[in-house]
Amino acid sequence: MLDDIVLFVHIVQQGGLSQAGEYLSLPAATVTRRLQRLESRLGEKLLHRSARQCTLTQQGQVYYQSYANLVEQFEQTSHQLNQQKEQLSGKLKVLAPLNICHGFLKPMWLSFCKQYPDIQLELILNNQLEDIIKSQADLALRIGPQVDSLLQQKKLGQADSILVATPHYLASAAALTEPSDLKLHRLIGTTLRNKWPLSNVKTRASYTHMCRFNSIYNDTSFVKYQVADHQGVGLLPRFEIINELDTGELVRVLPMWQSHSREIYAIWPSGRLLSKKALCLRDYMHAFIQEQLPHG
Repeated sequence: MLDDIVLFVHIVQQGGLSQAGEYLSLPAATVTRRLQRLESRLGEKLLHRSARQCTLTQQGQVYYQSYANLVEQFEQTSHQLNQQKEQLSGKLKVLAPLNICHGFLKPMWLSFCKQYPDIQLELILNNQLEDIIKSQADLALRIGPQVDSLLQQKKLGQADSILVATPHYLASAAALTEPSDLKLHRLIGTTLRNKWPLSNVKTRASYTHMCRFNSIYNDTSFVKYQVADHQGVGLLPRFEIINELDTGELVRVLPMWQSHSREIYAIWPSGRLLSKKALCLRDYMHAFIQEQLPHG
């Protein structure tokens, strides 16, 4: 009914049904049918129609005066919103995991803000999966594919999980040449899993180590902190330790063995067209992750 009221207002403003049809790119028959439908719903005749002109009835005058300003405001607001969607400016709300953003993605966020200063980035960091629809966010960054049918997603990259320790720890620990040697070492793990499934990148052989952890956390950052403190071996996603690997603070052990890959996704609500600034950020994240993790 709202669309038909908008059509009625345009008929009056354009001076007739055919003129309104041309203005709105609607067939004349459609304009006539929708006006008749509106009059039927209201139980009132709104226009006196003749071959040459349309004039408002008394009831039509009341309806026009009631809705004309509202329709104009609605269309102006819609136009402004559409313009904002096509501009690289304005508010952009994004949900993302805490750990990966403080580490691997930190330079990406800083460079994005510097390159697009007119985009007001609102970055909500939380390791809990906040509902993107309820929070009215434009985009969310997630680890692993999402099964929710109300969400669209784009894979940005992936990275394997690898075994790491410090050179200092390894210098005084037992030899570590085969996965079975892990039983001789202090292992630092997470509450997410008590076994480490490993595969050999060359031979494709598989091995699952049932872990007895010396310390266990519900946050992979603390696994990294304790491993970096020379206290044992950890299995961590490469993208969470990429800086420590670059500096040599951590080194890879059993380099031919790795665990399951962790995939990084951008998600957004199904049925919603991404604004130009959201598309810009999505592609920016994809380019950064592909550059940093070329095998993702």
